[in-house]
Amino acid sequence: MGDVVNLRHFRKRKSREDAARRAGENRTLHGETKAAGAARKAEADTVVRMLDAHKRDKSPDETD
Repeated sequence: MGDVVNLRHFRKRKSREDAARRAGENRTLHGETKAAGAARKAEADTVVRMLDAHKRDKSPDETD
């Protein structure tokens, strides 16, 4: 007589494997991780703040 297989466990394992495969495909399609995107955005914000801090105020007689 064969081993007893719990189908619920089999379905859950298959579902987890499919989700992991899809996640891997999405990582390759969409590029960077959430942490890498947040770090890139934080660096860009820092650069903008530094540039804005070093801008000189225009005198009233200057025009654009």
